[in-house]
Amino acid sequence: MIFRQRHLLDIESLSVEELTAILDLADRFLEISERPIKKVPTLRGRTVVNVFLEPSTRTRVSFEIAEKRLSADAVNVSGAGSSTSKGETLLDTVRNLEAMSPQIVVLRHQEAGAAHFLAARIDAAVVNAGDGAHAHPTQALLDCATLRRAKGRLAGLQVAIVGDLAHSRVARSDIVALRRLGAEVRVTGPRTMLPPGLAELGARVVPTLAAAVEGADAVIMLRIQAERAGGQCLFPSTREYARTFGLNAAALAGAHPEAIVLHPGPINRGVELAPELADGPRSVILEQVTYGVAVRMAVLYLLAGSPPVE
Repeated sequence: MIFRQRHLLDIESLSVEELTAILDLADRFLEISERPIKKVPTLRGRTVVNVFLEPSTRTRVSFEIAEKRLSADAVNVSGAGSSTSKGETLLDTVRNLEAMSPQIVVLRHQEAGAAHFLAARIDAAVVNAGDGAHAHPTQALLDCATLRRAKGRLAGLQVAIVGDLAHSRVARSDIVALRRLGAEVRVTGPRTMLPPGLAELGARVVPTLAAAVEGADAVIMLRIQAERAGGQCLFPSTREYARTFGLNAAALAGAHPEAIVLHPGPINRGVELAPELADGPRSVILEQVTYGVAVRMAVLYLLAGSPPVE
């Protein structure tokens, strides 16, 4: 199996072969998640520390379940429950944890570059579980895994990404992963939420929701990340946003008849995505959550040194 990375910090660092290896392994681990007893001894004796210094539900729980299904010892550290709330630096916190000899540190942090900073300074493998508006590699991997499972391929797919691209680490990682694996990507959102550099990542920027969705095989809706906007209001109102860039059945009618809908969550229902789509037959949002565990199992397995899968 081709995987030469010591850490998982972003998608840009991964080759096509490494991306494919993770997705193929996630397919194997998905089968474990479907067993009556969802546990294998693959990482028995290994310790993984989850350091989540920014709020999270899906990602944090998904990593913890992945670790437990691999029989690793999981230790969870949150911002409110750690010494960072007393003024301790991230580096001092993790160095103290590293003195307890974990093999892997999973980090979520509000500052872009935090995972790279840490990886250069500790011996344990580092998994970036989201750093500021920079990267969220495991979310991109699970999005690709979900799409590949639903469509049977990634190469040649037309994928639309819609919403708050300026503050979305998911969008950046998704664009790089999808383009590297052969999909075409169109993006749109309010002009105030379209950062420079999207074309350089390989996405085609279009002005309207209709232009992004037209003929698309999949539509990835993004959450409005008001907490990253620094108190600025980047659109007139949520009602206007929903009317212009919210996905509903009428807007989705322009996509391929078998198009599917994804969302990294949490959903602002009725704003980014109509409830009937979020809960409807074309939604694969819950499948994303399921694949999130399998993908994170694959990543932990590879970074722990690829012991035998049982």
